[in-house]
Amino acid sequence: MGKKPLKIVTIGGGSSYTPELVEGLIKRYDEMPVSDYWLVDIEEGKEKLEIVGALARRMVEKAGVPMNIHLTLDRREALKDADFVTTQLRVGLLKSRCKDERIPLSHGFLGQETNGAGGLFKALRTVPVILDIAKDIQELCPNAWLINFTNPAGIVTEALLRYGVHKKVIGVCNVPIGLQFSFADILGVDRDKVTVDFAGLNHMVYAERVYNDGKDVTAEIIDRLTAPDTKSQTMANIKDLDWDVATIRAFGVIPCPYHRYYYKTKDMLNDELEEFKKGRTRAEVVMDVEKKLFEMYKDVDLKEKPEELSKRGGAHYSDVACNVINGIYNDKNTIIAVNTKNNGTLKQFEDESAVEVSCYIGKNGPVPVETVTDLPVFAQGLVGQIKSFERLAAEAAYTGDYNTALLAMVTNPLVADDVRGRKLLNEMLVANKEHLPQFKNVIEKIEAVERAEF
Repeated sequence: MGKKPLKIVTIGGGSSYTPELVEGLIKRYDEMPVSDYWLVDIEEGKEKLEIVGALARRMVEKAGVPMNIHLTLDRREALKDADFVTTQLRVGLLKSRCKDERIPLSHGFLGQETNGAGGLFKALRTVPVILDIAKDIQELCPNAWLINFTNPAGIVTEALLRYGVHKKVIGVCNVPIGLQFSFADILGVDRDKVTVDFAGLNHMVYAERVYNDGKDVTAEIIDRLTAPDTKSQTMANIKDLDWDVATIRAFGVIPCPYHRYYYKTKDMLNDELEEFKKGRTRAEVVMDVEKKLFEMYKDVDLKEKPEELSKRGGAHYSDVACNVINGIYNDKNTIIAVNTKNNGTLKQFEDESAVEVSCYIGKNGPVPVETVTDLPVFAQGLVGQIKSFERLAAEAAYTGDYNTALLAMVTNPLVADDVRGRKLLNEMLVANKEHLPQFKNVIEKIEAVERAEF
């Protein structure tokens, strides 16, 4: 008897990342027979949805797999009886990302879409939309797993776990798998031979231990990473600043690329301010990359994911998302680092909190691996502060409470300034008012005060 065909829905289907997912589903078709793949977007994303959908159909046709590609602007139509739902949306599109980066930089703070003030506002815009999607999933496909790639994935997962009606939720990120692959490359072994005990939060995760074929090789990896001829490990969207060798050795665990924002704050800020003075932020770079990608996607002769997509910053996204689906569907118990409910895994956090840890992924969802341990003392303070920020950000996004949003802003270590943080919060609230209906009354009061002062 054959396996049950799958219906998968991707909300945010017009994203430039979608060809990565299509490629991943095609590669795994023998194990995961997807009969219907639905791409969903909103009216503003209709043109991109049609371009990406046409490319997806060409990819499927070239691969010779019987996967039907459906395009729709009607989310509820797509969700009916789905087996898996993935989310990769951007509320406010890249214009809002520009604000998330430019406004903090204009105040002398780091501008980054998932960290600091920018991460807060991406969460404030995104969480209500994701919670609304979760309501539809609970109604229309209650047995489906929601697999979220939308950033900031840690805050989004936190909000879904605390305030969402649908609890079959997993947050995914390409940072851990990128590190895992880089460790394998450093060792010169097949990537599937390397596993890692990851622990922490999204974009705040540490590799506690690295295994090659079950053997602990963490010390060897740290030695290799700190060798003079080893290239620094980073991502396409993060400045390649070398780590201090003595500090990494003292850590005894391996930080992720995003830790540069916290351990190298001044250098990262100075670099961003220099680019800002030239009129460029990462958002503008991404806009250029996207423009070129979609021109390529329009080519009727293009029938595969272009290599240029790796410049977008989401390399290996399809690997982690598809491996999670595969692990659940085929009860594989594959080890993957995901964002999930803590349930006592890291003792410094409440059971209800979202954490990013290595898990066995099987038919019942994620189960943290038994070798994941509490973070070392040096990391607990920083990670605890970020979790406080995530909790406050999720609550503010859900409630629309100004004081909670203010606490989230000034709690984040990349802001950590009461007066300037409040001014930054007010400016960003007004700048984002189109996408923050939960703060409507608050924003009107801010604008009234500003008019009176003017």
